[in-house]
Amino acid sequence: LFREYGVRYLTMAKMTEMGFTANTLINMTDEEVDDLMKTLVEIYRMDLLLGERYGIKSAIRAEKKRLQDSLEMQKLELLSEAERKRIQDDQNTFAVAMASEGTSKDVRASDQLFLPESTSADHAPLNINTCKGGLIIPYHNNGNICGSGLMGIPEHSSESDERKIDSGKQKRRRSKETGEDGEDRPREHPFIVTEPGELARGKKNGLDYLFDLYEQCGKFLLEVQRISKERGEKCPTKVTNQVFRHAKYTGAVYINKPKMRHYVHCYALHCLDSDQSNHLRRIYKERGENVGAWRQACYYPLVAIARENNWDIEGVFNRNEKLKIWYVPTKLRQ
Repeated sequence: LFREYGVRYLTMAKMTEMGFTANTLINMTDEEVDDLMKTLVEIYRMDLLLGERYGIKSAIRAEKKRLQDSLEMQKLELLSEAERKRIQDDQNTFAVAMASEGTSKDVRASDQLFLPESTSADHAPLNINTCKGGLIIPYHNNGNICGSGLMGIPEHSSESDERKIDSGKQKRRRSKETGEDGEDRPREHPFIVTEPGELARGKKNGLDYLFDLYEQCGKFLLEVQRISKERGEKCPTKVTNQVFRHAKYTGAVYINKPKMRHYVHCYALHCLDSDQSNHLRRIYKERGENVGAWRQACYYPLVAIARENNWDIEGVFNRNEKLKIWYVPTKLRQ
């Protein structure tokens, strides 16, 4: 991944020691890559060169572009193959139609169409538009029946069109609910602002449930640390990608990194000043505000707490037993 991008072996070894692989780095956003390099400098005291910073970002972007171009080429190849198959089918259909044209000229105007089971209809003419099955076409030659052919008439009705539309909707719905790897992904319910101890109604998740997810992540971190010690590997001290992968592996697919990173400052306020957190929840519940407005309001008490501690927000997190396992949000660091 980092070949010809000026990244030293020592830096790559440290990232490998932290648990990062090439696939992990490629699936990270630019902001997450910046957090990784900041962790290398501030926590692991790495002397990260300026060229290495640009090299890491450039290598990841180039690999992403290469994979995207490869995927586009595969799509174009599939489309071209499908187009060739369609053209071949059209040619075969045209050839069959031309071959049957000579036979249809021998059919006289006095010939009539009959259903195979219509024996009591006295050979009455049949309307093709009302036929739903196959039709028998007798071929008369000088008063003698020389043969018969079976012709299938497709039924073009509104019911068949509606069935096609419904099946298309069901396919699109299944594709949305199914991940790229073919596994079923549970639909995540949105959060709403709830008071302490209040249960959400309907297909909604309350804030008590949100804070409980952070408690579960702490337990998964302990499991990852135990497994790492048994294997003789380095134990993570914070909730990293390794913890989220372990949670998904154990069946907790409802825990994902973007959601937990999005509300981590709300959980921090809940741990540092529960009275202020509960007060905000009650106010925004009475106003009928959405969870986004409540999330933004949680920043201001944390800024006041950082001001009281000489703007050392990382020290505030590290001194709290529940918060020390979480990274400080970038917005609070600024």
